[in-house]
Amino acid sequence: MDVPWWRDAIVYEIYVRSFSDASGDGVGDLAGVRARLPYLRDLGVDAVWLTPFYTSPMADGGYDVADYRDVDPLFGTLGDFEALVADAHGLGLRVIVDIVPNHSSDRHPWFRAGLRERYVFREGGETPPNNWQSTFGGPAWTRVADGQWYLHLFAPGQPDFNWRDPAVHAEFLDILRFWLDRGVDGFRIDVAMGLYKAEGLPDVEDQSFAAVSPVWGQPEVHEVYRQWRKVLDSYPGERMAVGEVWTDDPVDLARYVRPDELQQSFNFAWLQAPWSAEAFRKVIDDTLATVPFATWVLSNHDVVRHRTRYEVGAPGAGLNRAKAAFLTMLMLPGSTYLYQGEELGLPEVEDLPPEARQDPVFFQSGGKLPGRDGCRVPLPWTAVGASLGFSPDGARPWLPQPPAFAQLSAEAQTGHPASTLEFYRRALALRRDLVRSLPYTLEWMDSPPGALFFTRGPVTCVLNCGSDSVSLPSHESVLMASGPFEDGLLPPGTAAWLRRR
Repeated sequence: MDVPWWRDAIVYEIYVRSFSDASGDGVGDLAGVRARLPYLRDLGVDAVWLTPFYTSPMADGGYDVADYRDVDPLFGTLGDFEALVADAHGLGLRVIVDIVPNHSSDRHPWFRAGLRERYVFREGGETPPNNWQSTFGGPAWTRVADGQWYLHLFAPGQPDFNWRDPAVHAEFLDILRFWLDRGVDGFRIDVAMGLYKAEGLPDVEDQSFAAVSPVWGQPEVHEVYRQWRKVLDSYPGERMAVGEVWTDDPVDLARYVRPDELQQSFNFAWLQAPWSAEAFRKVIDDTLATVPFATWVLSNHDVVRHRTRYEVGAPGAGLNRAKAAFLTMLMLPGSTYLYQGEELGLPEVEDLPPEARQDPVFFQSGGKLPGRDGCRVPLPWTAVGASLGFSPDGARPWLPQPPAFAQLSAEAQTGHPASTLEFYRRALALRRDLVRSLPYTLEWMDSPPGALFFTRGPVTCVLNCGSDSVSLPSHESVLMASGPFEDGLLPPGTAAWLRRR
């Protein structure tokens, strides 16, 4: 069967501001990404996903776009982007770019020109039109000089588009073509479930990411993605789109992944699951029963890094658990999305000083919420230097790196078989050799309490989430393991791939 490249792909998310800085201003850029592409090829990924690099005042790290067809000078030029794509393709890497259709920057030409029909404006008097809250904290409405209010489900500098205006549809179809013409292989769609709001904008009791909500997941959004799919299919090379869809219902998630809509949607239930064999199995069963092409992800630029999440209730166990979860994830049917730095075993940076923080979540919550800066600290490439190799010429990075990052740098780990980086390289290389020959299904095996055993073709995957060692099932050999084990026992916080007898 002719399998599309994205079905089993390993996609590496690059948070551009924090990946690699070539210009020396302390902020990551496209030239920095381009210089590190051989590292990603050697890591064993199939594609890179770039977070927004478009013209932006950076009210939300680039997710407030002022010009969707150009590169912000902070990140380089359009020529830098085109050179990056050419180099990536030359190395066998695909390129996915972020697209932000739910909202723009308040510096966008439409907003500055007062084209209010293209945004969600309402009368409200002295109080907002409804009780909706920004996901970053505080009301989701800001009042302008003439008394009207505009909706922003995120920062005040991110007004929500009105997708009931045909001009918005036409604009984004043109934006898609602009980047497809420049060789991009796909799009990651920010807030993919948020484009339409319920008619009348009624008050809500609960604004969580529920499958049924006036704020999220309106049925009209699916026609948008049907139009986008036609554009993607009109280009050669299996161009694709993956949606950032937050929902509490796997059946609702599956509605975005249909033959005439998106190829993929992020499976955040896997990321949100606690360290539990029972919880992991439920997510796997729910996903494979509803979504035709699954995705798996443990961390991204919006959540606490999974090494640190797995420390809760188990101090010191986070790294072992993270490696075991990663190895298990790689053996599941579907594609895997990695977040930059997880291959180094980076933890969340939890002790950033208030004066260093830049995330609007921190400011809009009055400092009650730490925000997302802790997972966005620039990567350490070398064990020495003012920025640990992130920037040239001793420049300080835009967020401070903790001293412990030095020993977690790519330089410090390369060539050391016991390091997390070399573990990732071995696991990804072995998966590449195995995965295309495996059936796109799995079968559960009987397993001890707290453990998870399943098979895919000739391979058995075992994961121990319990507190005691468990016996391994019958096998011919050990293909890969996240940690050492002896006498046929799998220790807690360990996973392995076994060749079946």
